[in-house]
Amino acid sequence: MPFIRTTPPTAAEGAAREMYDKVQAEQGSIPNWAHAFSLRPAVRAGWVSLITSIRPNLSTRRYELVTLAAAKALRSTYCSLAHGRVLASQVFDDAAMREIVSGDASAVLEPAEVAMMEFARNVVLAADRITERDVATLRSHGLSDAEIFDIAATAAARCFFSKLLDALGVEADAGFQSMDAELRAALTVGRPVADAMSS
Repeated sequence: MPFIRTTPPTAAEGAAREMYDKVQAEQGSIPNWAHAFSLRPAVRAGWVSLITSIRPNLSTRRYELVTLAAAKALRSTYCSLAHGRVLASQVFDDAAMREIVSGDASAVLEPAEVAMMEFARNVVLAADRITERDVATLRSHGLSDAEIFDIAATAAARCFFSKLLDALGVEADAGFQSMDAELRAALTVGRPVADAMSS
C-alpha cells in the first residue's frame, strides 16, 4: 500500500476514471503505480508525453538496457523489475538477463551497450561529474551526438518516475513474484515486491 491515500478505480471519476480506463486498456490491468497518479492524472499525461518523445529514438533493446541501468542505480525495484522483464521476454531470456544483472554483462552485450549502461548509471549517480571524455567514450563506440542525447534523456526521465513512486511508497506489483526467482531477487534493489494481499 502506498503512503498516501489514492483514489481506487471503483471510486474514480472524471480525469482519474479516464486515466484508469486508459491504463487498463493498454496493460490489461491496473498496476500499483497507476493508483498514485489517480490524484494528479495530468502529471501521468505529462509523463506519457515526455517518454513517448524519447522512446522512439532508441531501439527497444537499447531503450530497455539504458532504463534498466538507470533504474538499478536509482534502487528502484519497480522499474528494475518492469524493464528487466521486458528484456527477458522480448530481447534476451532469463539466463542472459541473470548474467547481465548479476554477472559479466560484457559476455552478453555489445561494448557500446556496456558503455551506454555505464553512462546511464553516471547520469543517475553523478551527472555533474560527467565529462567530455565520458561523451567521447560513447562516440568511440559509434554513437552519434543525437543518440547520446537520447541515452541521457532516457536515464534522466527515469529519475522522475522511479523517485516519485519510491517517495510515495509504491511497491512493485505482486505479479512480479512469478518471474524467475533468481532474476527477481537480483532486480529487487530497493523496496520489496508487494505480496498478493497488498497488491
